[in-house]
Amino acid sequence: MLLITRKSGESVRVAESALVAGKVVPAAPARRRGPAASYEELVRVAARAWLPVESERLGGWELRAAGGFTRRANSVLPLGDPGLPLDEALTSVRRWYGERGLPAYVQTATGADGTQESLCAELERRGWGREVSAEVWTGGLAPVADLAEGTGVVLSREADEAWLARYGRRGVSGVALRVLGSGPSVWFAKVLGADAAGTPAAIGRCVVDGRWASFAAVEVDPAHRRRGLATAVLAALARRALDEGASAAWLQVETDNAGARALYAGAGFAAHHAYHHHREPGTPGRTDR
Repeated sequence: MLLITRKSGESVRVAESALVAGKVVPAAPARRRGPAASYEELVRVAARAWLPVESERLGGWELRAAGGFTRRANSVLPLGDPGLPLDEALTSVRRWYGERGLPAYVQTATGADGTQESLCAELERRGWGREVSAEVWTGGLAPVADLAEGTGVVLSREADEAWLARYGRRGVSGVALRVLGSGPSVWFAKVLGADAAGTPAAIGRCVVDGRWASFAAVEVDPAHRRRGLATAVLAALARRALDEGASAAWLQVETDNAGARALYAGAGFAAHHAYHHHREPGTPGRTDR
């Protein structure tokens, strides 16, 4: 079998006997390609950067679960028609998550291509509450690599105990580790601190997927903020992603995070769309994403 990577970053397997002719297509210069993307391309890339532990198809919807670790890995991704009337589809969704002891969430978007605004309205009309909206921003990857030298940043393929000690979510389970380590090419960054426990002063996570690189979990010890550590982490991860052929970047930022928004805007990022999670009626809300 041959493994072929499409332009979108998706990998497919083809029987070698079915190949008539082929050649390796060199990547376009990374610093010249722009970050333009459709909503569907970007949301699929984002989904591959944060994979659930289990999933099931309902027509064009994907039901995702990971033991409750973050909404993103425990929500429905509605890309297409579920193959059922909406009320029947939502009943199936609630049943599926109920069997796993989880509240049902549906991930939606606004400000993208206009295809999900009607779904948002229908969910809210049925009492599905909207929670923790955030924005997806995109930008060129090279400007991020140029932000700083990135010296002092250690990169690894796994989230070790030191990295997890700085990560904002305490008591990370085995399921959560599987989600954190999921994606086509995952990198973890840390800037070592001076404390005896060895807790990093800053960390970050990057997933390289075709032409895209995602940045997440960029966290800095409050005692070390305003020293450029977040910038150094981003720059080091961006250089690694450039080396792997990526040229564009995306990330998620909350609307009230003024510091992060200023940093990303200065690096050339701009909002692409907003995404939300709608929670089934009659269940308590959560505070994480």
